[in-house]
Amino acid sequence: MPNIFEVLHKIKDILSKEVGERKVFDKDVAEALNINQLTLATMKNREKIPYKEILEFCAKRKISINWLLFDQIVESLQAETDKFARIHYFRDIYASAGGGALNEDEESEMMVLDEEIVDKLGGVGTIKHIQAINVLGDSMEPTLYSGDVVFINKEYVNALKSGIYVVSTPAGLFIKRLQLQSSGMVALVSDNESYSPEFVNAQDVTVIGKVVGKLSANV
Repeated sequence: MPNIFEVLHKIKDILSKEVGERKVFDKDVAEALNINQLTLATMKNREKIPYKEILEFCAKRKISINWLLFDQIVESLQAETDKFARIHYFRDIYASAGGGALNEDEESEMMVLDEEIVDKLGGVGTIKHIQAINVLGDSMEPTLYSGDVVFINKEYVNALKSGIYVVSTPAGLFIKRLQLQSSGMVALVSDNESYSPEFVNAQDVTVIGKVVGKLSANV
């Protein structure tokens, strides 16, 4: 797993090139990530990586997040990024793993993925069907945690195979396992045993896609 101290050190290296090689402090990193300095200090103490803020930081600079998280050479970031795949990341959209989460802001930014992640998500031919959104709530724990970023393959719209799906219902957007009932209802099943299945009329459920990967906020 990525180490927050190593990640922040690399962000400082990137920022030092932008500000003329002067010393870069944590307050500069917090400003670049658009988070409060105290919040950043708390995350460091808890060894928790601010994934969504780092994704935005990388998107603005056309930098692959994998270089930042997995120990690539800073000097190669800009040149090498253009070789890899980009997907739409809807930073302001949350699919609920607890209660219904309505989504009104559908503006996206580009997330850059390297070859290793592209292969894990299904390969170059599949990547055009992949989008990324956020998880809200705890009902899919321990598989998915609130704050995780999940990759969705939008080719899977019929939920014929087992797995976790993002679905749109009258109550909002959900991330759940799906079970079709003989009664014509669909059971939205949670991985957290504290939650009972929720039943929705099949005609009111639209499958957005299947979850095929994640960046976990639970570090």
